Amino acid sequence: MAIVRWNPGVPRDLLGFQEEVNRMLDNFTGRGPGRMETLFAPAAEIEETSEEYLVRMDLPGVNQKDVKVSLMGDTLMVRGERKQESDRKNGNVHHSERAYGMFERAFTLGAPVRNESVQATYKDGVLEIRIPKAEEARIKEIPVQGG
Repeated sequence: MAIVRWNPGVPRDLLGFQEEVNRMLDNFTGRGPGRMETLFAPAAEIEETSEEYLVRMDLPGVNQKDVKVSLMGDTLMVRGERKQESDRKNGNVHHSERAYGMFERAFTLGAPVRNESVQATYKDGVLEIRIPKAEEARIKEIPVQGG
């Protein structure tokens, strides 16, 4: 018999529907009972200024040498891998929610950029990529003349 959390505000048939949707999503993403690996999709943040794009990605547990950054046109691609630790000593893992494996994220910036001036740095598990905009993509202030 399965243990079901009681929720007085939700009819029982909706709880069953929610459980079924959760089970399907777990199967789709590779999560759930009996799965060894889960999908690793690192969180990203993209900030735009008048001069550049600043991309930050959280990559905890990813070695710097396992991260590859490329730029083609206005599409930024970040690939890498978070490897599972293999130095366990005769212990059994009873529960794990950590995600391992290969990841690939692609971002379309939507404006021309200067490929030759892109800088990527990695510190404390955070990847930071600075992508300068091309001159034609920068905002230009135009003074308004009086008539």
